Amino acid sequence: MLFLIPTVLSADHYETIPAYVLDAVQSCSCFFVEDERTARRFLKKLWPEMVIDNYTWYRINPDDPEQRRNLLDVLQQGLHAGVLSEAGCPGIADPGQQLVAWAQDAGYVVRPLVGPSSILLALMASGLNGQSFCFQGYLPVKEPERSARIRELDTEAHRKKRTQIFIETPYRNDHILAALLSACQPDTRLCIAVDISGEHESIRTKPIAAWRKEKPAIGKVPAIFLLGV
Repeated sequence: MLFLIPTVLSADHYETIPAYVLDAVQSCSCFFVEDERTARRFLKKLWPEMVIDNYTWYRINPDDPEQRRNLLDVLQQGLHAGVLSEAGCPGIADPGQQLVAWAQDAGYVVRPLVGPSSILLALMASGLNGQSFCFQGYLPVKEPERSARIRELDTEAHRKKRTQIFIETPYRNDHILAALLSACQPDTRLCIAVDISGEHESIRTKPIAAWRKEKPAIGKVPAIFLLGV
């Protein structure tokens, strides 16, 4: 079985991880992770008695042909493997998706475990359409491509009543906000979700026209942006 193990979005907020995740961790013989040091620290915090050296660790690299063999070798032996993202749920905006695809293609059981997803938590709290939404990942970094893409998403949000969700590297948060306030229609509703599940969590939704009057300084913290009507 391949377990998809959720991790915390904000350091030390382990109350967001359900108790049954520990049972899955204890049943695994190896882990595929984005960053071994971060994953080890998370699991040791979750399970203080864990002997790290008793487990095999693989850094997720979908382009490495050996990785598919490593995963299937474990599953063929009847052992369990775990996949961990850097934050949140594996397979969602995450390179672990490829390991899931390999396990599915080979007919093995994939068990997703409940945990915090910044994308879904932001959508839940935004007040925007949760019946029709689309996660767009990262927008173009450079202009004029970025503003052109924002206008496309803005148009789709209005035309299809579909919430548009995207993320940005924290050090570019304020740049993407400036582009949103410039390119979007005044009545488009923008949700800015910052530090979800953390001590300074803020999830606020207002029309673009209102944000223009009160432009926040997001800074270099994890943030998610949602456009809707």
